[in-house]
Amino acid sequence: MMTASTHAENTTWSFPFSQTEWDQTPGAVQTHLLSLQAQLHDLQQQHHQLQNQVDLLQGRLDQTSQTSSKPPSSDSPFKKPKRHGSSGKRGGRKGHPGSGPTLLEPTDVHSIYPGPCPCGQGELIILPPYHTHQVIELPPIEMEISHFVLHQGQCSGCGRLLKAEVPSAHTTGYGPRLTALIGELAAMHRSSRRLIQDFCHSVLQFPISLGAVQKVIDRASQAILPHYEAIATLARQAPVGYIDETPWYCHHTLHWLWTMATDTVALYLIHPNRSKEAFFALIEDWQGLLVSDGYGVYQDWVNRRQTCLAHLIRTARGLSEKRDPELAACGAWALSELQRLCHMAKAPPTGGEWNAWYARFCNLIGQYHERKDEAGRLARRLQREMASLWVFLVEHGVEPTNNRAERALRFGVLWRKGSHGTASEKGNRWVERSLSLRQTCRQLGQSTYGVLVDAVTSLFGGRQPDLSWLY
Repeated sequence: MMTASTHAENTTWSFPFSQTEWDQTPGAVQTHLLSLQAQLHDLQQQHHQLQNQVDLLQGRLDQTSQTSSKPPSSDSPFKKPKRHGSSGKRGGRKGHPGSGPTLLEPTDVHSIYPGPCPCGQGELIILPPYHTHQVIELPPIEMEISHFVLHQGQCSGCGRLLKAEVPSAHTTGYGPRLTALIGELAAMHRSSRRLIQDFCHSVLQFPISLGAVQKVIDRASQAILPHYEAIATLARQAPVGYIDETPWYCHHTLHWLWTMATDTVALYLIHPNRSKEAFFALIEDWQGLLVSDGYGVYQDWVNRRQTCLAHLIRTARGLSEKRDPELAACGAWALSELQRLCHMAKAPPTGGEWNAWYARFCNLIGQYHERKDEAGRLARRLQREMASLWVFLVEHGVEPTNNRAERALRFGVLWRKGSHGTASEKGNRWVERSLSLRQTCRQLGQSTYGVLVDAVTSLFGGRQPDLSWLY
């Protein structure tokens, strides 16, 4: 039982009366008062713990794409962040230089001359052109339909019946350009099988079943397999790789869509797991410089690595918006220094500027490193990843963020939301190949439809497609 002497030794005197009055209090009353005080202390501790949990849950509710790794689509439509210096209206700003239309090679030219002058005193002389008005029109769409009428004949000598066969280049019911168009609609524009069927009926004016649409897509997937393999080889030979992953669903089961983007190509892989095994299935024997977020598998990368500063900036911004003033101060400080470091990618610092920044950064870590709260966790994370924070300053061609991989995944995320994933391994392979082809064509300025036409034509002709544009 706690006595008055032990209470005075262990805690500061908290009763509203003197020690002498306490000594004159009956022992039973002292015991009861000490018990009540201990219960009050326990309740205060529990209240403090509950308040921390409430603050933690409230912080999770308040998270947005600006303060965490949540996607922008998860933000509340009523709390969309407003861009700094923006009027909020879409489109180009007043006074910005416009690009204007591109003059294409004309198929027909009409010369337009001015009418007679209202004065009626003479004819116009020297009529140079001063402007070209371009009109682009789609010609009437007329399908080319070829019938191969197969004949059979009987040998007059042995009586054997011989039948003609369809030429090898025309064994399917849909030609290379139409197959490529359906593949373009399905992959590059994320159109469903039903929408493709409606497009063929409305625009091309020919009937096609959903099963036939799927067979055409399967042929397009087979046709671009050599392109996918070539893209994979180039990606795994690149000196710098930007890697990220996002959820995907196959048969309503969680899978993961991985991407490895480089300066020239982008490789995609759907894997059942988000793990080290999946990571190495993507990169195989690649040994380049990795740019990624803070996922543990990436942090274990044995070669050089640049951690994504954008993820750290979002974490610091979220901390700066905390209600606790000490946490907010740490977050604001870290946010300022990380933004300044990221800006150095465009404006390399002088020796003095770097030394001053480094001193402030070390001071930040030292001041909050021992704390047990979110500020301490952020400081320890910055210290743990310090060697990979500014690799972009010493390695040419390395970006300070993983935005390249995140942008490469964006189209796949929209595809997943519209289609709810895939329904088979065959569908997974189609998504991998078509996404790799689409993003690589975008990065190299190539027409996906032109590549698809050549790929399908080569498949039907039994030859290798043209892959020179990849190199």
